[in-house]
Amino acid sequence: MCDAFVGTWKLVSSENFDDYMKEVGVGFATRKVAGMAKPNMIISVNGDVITIKSESTFKNTEISFKLGQEFDEVTADDRKVKSIITLERGALNQVQKWDGKETTIKRKLVDGKMVVECKMKGVVCTRIYEKV
Repeated sequence: MCDAFVGTWKLVSSENFDDYMKEVGVGFATRKVAGMAKPNMIISVNGDVITIKSESTFKNTEISFKLGQEFDEVTADDRKVKSIITLERGALNQVQKWDGKETTIKRKLVDGKMVVECKMKGVVCTRIYEKV
């Protein structure tokens, strides 16, 4: 099921990203630089391990995980979080928890594009990627 996500994706639009980063607790300077970055997301699958790489001029990150198994993640803004990613109704749903806080990142495919929806306390950010 994850095979549809495999490939390289480039960011083509982003709505409300600054407000989302603010809600997560990202500082002003980091938000400004991250807001200008146009990352590529590279998704690969090896057996039951999924790897998601994000590459930009701002920062490169990489996570490898098995669906439904919690793992430690250091985010692009250096938060140390516990993450769990599940596949539900064709969407990759990620929950990050740290310091009593929680945010969700949902990746779904819509009309050949990958729509990434980030939510934190009622703030919703939508980022759309196209396959390269």
